Amino acid sequence: MAERRRTLLGADRTLFMLAVVPYLLDRGAVSVDEVAEHFDVTPDLVRRTIALLPMTGIPGESKAYLDNDLFEIDYDALEEGTVILTRNIVIDEAPRFSAREAAALIAGLTYLSSLPENADSDAISVLLTKLARGSSATPAEMGVEAGVPDATRALLRSAASAGTRVAFDYRSSRGDVERRVVDPLRLESIDRDWYLRAWDHAREALRTFRLDRMDAVEVRDVPATRTIDDFSLSDDIFQGSPDDLEVVIEVPVDALPLLADFRPEGQEPGSAPGLARTTLRVAHHHGLKRIVAGYAGIITVVSPPEARRVIADWAAAGAEQYAADGVEG
Repeated sequence: MAERRRTLLGADRTLFMLAVVPYLLDRGAVSVDEVAEHFDVTPDLVRRTIALLPMTGIPGESKAYLDNDLFEIDYDALEEGTVILTRNIVIDEAPRFSAREAAALIAGLTYLSSLPENADSDAISVLLTKLARGSSATPAEMGVEAGVPDATRALLRSAASAGTRVAFDYRSSRGDVERRVVDPLRLESIDRDWYLRAWDHAREALRTFRLDRMDAVEVRDVPATRTIDDFSLSDDIFQGSPDDLEVVIEVPVDALPLLADFRPEGQEPGSAPGLARTTLRVAHHHGLKRIVAGYAGIITVVSPPEARRVIADWAAAGAEQYAADGVEG
């Protein structure tokens, strides 16, 4: 008595067709009976399914189903009980990254590989090679600016891990330079900027320092008295203070997510459709200048009047520099 095979209905037949194509591509020529045994279906169902393949595919650039957009089979071989795909262009034309997409990914991976913790990562090297080979065109060559020297990050990271005190000359946003002695707790980054969260001994408080404002970094042979286990550090690098200035700004609604790191408070309609007003808390007007400069053209300072005056004077001073250099506005 012949062994009974299961029959397929509706969606199961579609799933069978989707499964049988990679099976055939992997094995090349294969008998109808072998396919039927592998999928536990009848040989008749295999023949009917294979006969449908030349009517399946995806439309090409013309948005119509042309001959080269469909599978093709060897009909003579099928009559003799063998399945052979003679065209599988739909499978062969796997999507690839464009040169621009590959270049962007390569730039991101190159930046990650520059970090001390990824210096010896074989996985990143392999991905870089695959992206360069697998894009639809050769990606443009580019360099990624390292920013803060790797040695500085590595030194601070090592000191935080070992629990030793660190000293450095720090230039504030006002341009003042002061020697600071800290217990390093954690290194973090926002975009291209790196920050050190640390316990400042002179101020007896937690402070956040930008690494690109540090000079003459020195790891001292003195154990840190405070470690990261002594604190519950927030994920927000920029911590508020009772002395912070509250500044109301107006920005396009779509740009609000760009300011998330500065923790804008509240939101209300702006002076025109598509604009929103929100409140930023900044330590001083110099910090506000940096934010406005970083998002040039999209931030309008609304209040208080002192903040508007400071930003206006700062912008006018910058414009005067162009005039002094003979650059016409």
